[in-house]
Amino acid sequence: MADSSFDIVSKLDRQEVDNALNQAAKEVANRFDFRNVDAGIKWSGESIEIQANTEERANAVLDVLKDKLVKRGISLKAIDAGEPKLSGKVYKLGVGLKEGIAQEDAKKIGKIIRDEGPKGVKAQVQGEELRVSSKKKDDLQQVITLLKGKDLDVALQFVNYR
Repeated sequence: MADSSFDIVSKLDRQEVDNALNQAAKEVANRFDFRNVDAGIKWSGESIEIQANTEERANAVLDVLKDKLVKRGISLKAIDAGEPKLSGKVYKLGVGLKEGIAQEDAKKIGKIIRDEGPKGVKAQVQGEELRVSSKKKDDLQQVITLLKGKDLDVALQFVNYR
């Protein structure tokens, strides 16, 4: 009998991120407390750029974006927000998007599976994802439950379950 397996990945749905960004931009444009503060949010290459005339307003725009991302089902662990920096007369804040599982995080997840997971479950690092395999599908379900219960620094998705 062949082993059952699934992959652990960390990917973003770019369309959902774009939708959240557009909703946040609309809300910033229409909200009374963002009037006359040069507040804005837009794509800047592969990252998101927020600008406002004060540090507090820039952080408030970031909060609006976070709210929209959560409503669209995107984990806040997938974004990497910097600190607002003064650039001319406005504060700019860069928000990076994190995809893929770093090598050290993959090793950490593999160690959790080995130490706390059921016996007979194997985890292999394959680039920026992990393949978890076992003879029993129930063991794989236990691994998914185990990892969902852990507070990791990475937004995880479980795909290719077979």
